[in-house]
Amino acid sequence: MIKIEDLYKSYGGLPAVRGVDLEINRGERLVVLGPSGCGKTTLLRLIAGFIVPDRGRIWLDGLLVAEGGRLLIEPENRKIGMVFQDLALWPHMTVFQHLEFGLKARRIPGPKRKARILNMLRKVQMMDYAERFPKELSGGQQQRVAIARALILEPEVLLMDEPLSNLDYDLNRLLREEILRLQEELRITILYVTHDLNEALFLGTRIVVMERGGITVQKGRKT
Repeated sequence: MIKIEDLYKSYGGLPAVRGVDLEINRGERLVVLGPSGCGKTTLLRLIAGFIVPDRGRIWLDGLLVAEGGRLLIEPENRKIGMVFQDLALWPHMTVFQHLEFGLKARRIPGPKRKARILNMLRKVQMMDYAERFPKELSGGQQQRVAIARALILEPEVLLMDEPLSNLDYDLNRLLREEILRLQEELRITILYVTHDLNEALFLGTRIVVMERGGITVQKGRKT
């Protein structure tokens, strides 16, 4: 599904990602575990196509999408969704408008667009909040909107950048269970990064440990 070979990215001469080799299978929940500053977010942004690798190659479904110094496939054409750590919700848009934005950009017709939005709102249990703005939502509800916005475009891969790190324990656990439910229902591939070991053990079918820009440990699939 995703293959990464000898991937490097530096900023100002300082390596953020160095020599990463990694393969992610279709339908897998791979968790990248590591402390802040170890390169986890940079790795996600390289896979998404938001930044260009200095060296190495990235394949999606057997198609080369990036190699040293070049983007071969733009982010919008990679069938990848991303949930950011800060969620990046727009304060002037309702929940419905957040989900509609990407569908409009893809010129999905109005009736089909509405049907997809209502279906997604049901999946994330946000039907009663469609006309609310982010400031009118709880932290957990905002998380659901961010996840729904990423999923509405029907990606094959969902990248998640520590999306639950600012939630209290009970809400964190509740949304972990929601992520598992949605992944099993939609059968998508998830690459999830976190610094929380408990979160990694709960969510991952496989865990890799990242330190100083490189992968240091890989733990096999859970039974």
